[in-house]
Amino acid sequence: MLPAGNAVLPGAGRRDGSSRGGVYQLAGGRVKQRIRRGLCTAAHERTTGSERGAAAPRCPYTAGLVTRRPLGCLFEIVETLVLTLIIFFVIQTFVAQPYRVEQQSMERTLEPNQYVLVDKLTPRFDDYSRGDIVVFEPPEAWVQGGPRTPFIKRVIGLPGETVEVKDGSVWIDGTRLDEPYVFDLQPTTASEEPVSWVIGPGQLFVMGDHREASADSRAFGPIDRSTVIGRAWLRYWPISTLGIIPTPDYPAPVGNGDARPSPAVP
Repeated sequence: MLPAGNAVLPGAGRRDGSSRGGVYQLAGGRVKQRIRRGLCTAAHERTTGSERGAAAPRCPYTAGLVTRRPLGCLFEIVETLVLTLIIFFVIQTFVAQPYRVEQQSMERTLEPNQYVLVDKLTPRFDDYSRGDIVVFEPPEAWVQGGPRTPFIKRVIGLPGETVEVKDGSVWIDGTRLDEPYVFDLQPTTASEEPVSWVIGPGQLFVMGDHREASADSRAFGPIDRSTVIGRAWLRYWPISTLGIIPTPDYPAPVGNGDARPSPAVP
């Protein structure tokens, strides 16, 4: 007698008269297999010694024995999308982020509607240098409650230095700064001349390359390093402008000795 709730799938008889089969359990009108021995095993055991040298009998495909994963493909798609979003968030928050140049303050180095990639990672280990182009949040008093669209400018003065604007040039600790990147080599002026700023700890003095079209530290003073988002190091769009943004090299006597090219410069 078989236990209640079980049914036998008849198997082929063996030479000794016994039979083997699969045992199934009836549950909720459906048959769930508890395979004691498969049909393929029984068929293999029926083969004679001469037949065993030949290919083993093929087991027929039975759709009812295949495990199905409902909505499995959909789950995999969702998992892939979630993982992609997490990777994108981590990269954009801690590694690099693209920005579009909107104004003319960095001509000719950067033109409006060009796209740059801003490095957020290396400034955590290597401080900003003179000549770096940085993206930063503008001072709250300057935007006066309006949208805080990030600014992009060039680092001119470093902590501990005195920056002075006079005679159409920038002077660092009494030494005139050579700036071949200035738009059309136009003179650098300020609202009052001569005027000077002492750059405090954790501050940077920034200016745009197009001096006549730039609102920068000449207007709102040095910026806090904590407001800097990162260093613009790659111009990638339009594709014809693709390339690493160079950082100029300055003579050693300029500044406090910390002025050095960015490590991204080839």
